[in-house]
Amino acid sequence: MAKTIMIVDDSSTMLMSLRNSLEIAGFKVLAASDGQLALNQLKAGGKPDLIITDINMPNMGGIEFIGKARAVSGFRFTPILVLTTESQQAKRDDAKKLGATGWLVKPVSGTDLTRIIKQVLPGA
Repeated sequence: MAKTIMIVDDSSTMLMSLRNSLEIAGFKVLAASDGQLALNQLKAGGKPDLIITDINMPNMGGIEFIGKARAVSGFRFTPILVLTTESQQAKRDDAKKLGATGWLVKPVSGTDLTRIIKQVLPGA
């Protein structure tokens, strides 16, 4: 059965690009344009096996989203990858403290992203 990945990014171009890469690799994709919309999907029963989130978004950024997603029942151990243009160590540390599994700096090729997903998501 295909694994489901949630992508959270306010860039429609990035959402489309990630969706295409992930679907070509055989994953099902859920998408949200900010952390609040993603959190709403999780609370409404969305069950991604892995979450990929940007940091800088309107309404709710990625760091806040990570903390809130970890508090939703069933998502305490779901892998969360940060995919962002940010490279500041302080932001990385904040994300890690709240439960981020890994940090990737944009741009990342579809091949590299798929390889990383397979490392953090057993059975992918």
